[in-house]
Amino acid sequence: MVHQTMDQDDPLLATLPAVARLALVYAPASAREQTLALLALDARLATLIRRSNEPMLAQLRLAWWRESIGHDPAHWPEGEPILATLRSWGADHARATALVNAWEALTAPSPLAADAMLAFADGRGAAAAALAQVLGRSNEAEPARQLGRIWALEDLAMRLGREEERATAARLAAERPGKLPRVSRPLRPLRVLAGLARRRRRAGSEEGASSPAAMLEALKLGLLGL
Repeated sequence: MVHQTMDQDDPLLATLPAVARLALVYAPASAREQTLALLALDARLATLIRRSNEPMLAQLRLAWWRESIGHDPAHWPEGEPILATLRSWGADHARATALVNAWEALTAPSPLAADAMLAFADGRGAAAAALAQVLGRSNEAEPARQLGRIWALEDLAMRLGREEERATAARLAAERPGKLPRVSRPLRPLRVLAGLARRRRRAGSEEGASSPAAMLEALKLGLLGL
């Protein structure tokens, strides 16, 4: 059983996809807020891209996030829960802009080319490596980066709108190392995200990340580190 508990009243939890909420369960208390900041920002940017009909509009909104995150937190607008949670990143807060850069790569012309997909993966990977730094695990920055890239490409292989795009993303995902990098407990949520995203692609359906077997897989990845 997982003994880590979460504040169910946290408004950011409701904004996370189910898989991200599951991954967050495996973050120890000392890493929970920092990990939540990363996952909530990722979810917000995904929604921004999904709801923007024009690439230019999406880029303008992404620019606001990039500039806001890059500023001194003393100048951050009040009432934005993601920025409030991102304060937990301390002096490394600006490194979260890598996630903004990742999502901006998806505003490239359609059909999305492999280069744009790899740029998305690099951005998520850089954000995951930044999380390792924030959590005092700089020695694990590279495996965290690899997990972020795997999570990104496996996600694209199921989420992109065109069949040809999904096929390209699936090919890129399949080129990643077959075995997920091992990381210490504070970074295990990244392993859960990467592992369940890969499981979902291989199953060819959302059940690949939500079935009882997937829950057992999450337990192995997040708690036991297997």
